[in-house]
Amino acid sequence: MSARMSPGSARLLLIAALIILWELGVRAAGDPLFLSPPSQMVVALVGFLNEPQVLGAIEITLWELLAAFILAVGIGLPLGLIIGLRRFAYGSFYPVVLLAYAIPQATILPLVILAFGIGPESKIAFGFTHAVFPIIVNVIAGVQGIKPLYVNSARSMGANRRQILLNVVIPHAVPSFFTGLRLAMTGDLLGVLLAELFVSQDGVGHYTRMFTQSFQPQKLFAIIAALATIAVVLNELCRRVERHMSRWHD
Repeated sequence: MSARMSPGSARLLLIAALIILWELGVRAAGDPLFLSPPSQMVVALVGFLNEPQVLGAIEITLWELLAAFILAVGIGLPLGLIIGLRRFAYGSFYPVVLLAYAIPQATILPLVILAFGIGPESKIAFGFTHAVFPIIVNVIAGVQGIKPLYVNSARSMGANRRQILLNVVIPHAVPSFFTGLRLAMTGDLLGVLLAELFVSQDGVGHYTRMFTQSFQPQKLFAIIAALATIAVVLNELCRRVERHMSRWHD
């Protein structure tokens, strides 16, 4: 009996096939001014290691992403818990949160620039606006999804509010919280890069614009691949932490 292929091997095989098709397709019919084969992208990516300015831009962008993400978690998590746990807060403020979440974030970029200038502060603020709402909404959903039976059972056994929060509410809200974290990571990256594309002389967004305008697709694809790799690593790290914190579910 032949051994069955593991899901990990299937994923790697699919990725390898797509890369090969990309390489052959671009070399056969692609315009070198607009498309770059993966082999040239890898060469350009290795070349970045010898360009301190590009490495410095990636470092600046990562710092902005981290600052915006920490702010979003530090504000979004307690706000989500307060609104989700308090009936008055839920009825009063949850519709406001949904209304703010529905506003296209790109429309407020000029306001963010006017308020924070063109320095790193505006990129952090714009990344924060993209990241905080997914956290708030998902934490509220997680808290609201807890069955009252669990809370009432804990209260009947003498648990106080702090014990109920730590042993009932937060564990049951963990899956929703990490769903919000993953969405926040994507939104954070989008917000910071958008701000850098329009109002920055440094960071990854600036070099993305520069490589596009100078028709250097190999460098453009290389820097996008670097960002995609960072995003995948962060998402996988988040998934592993979630799995560790949700062991009781199993």
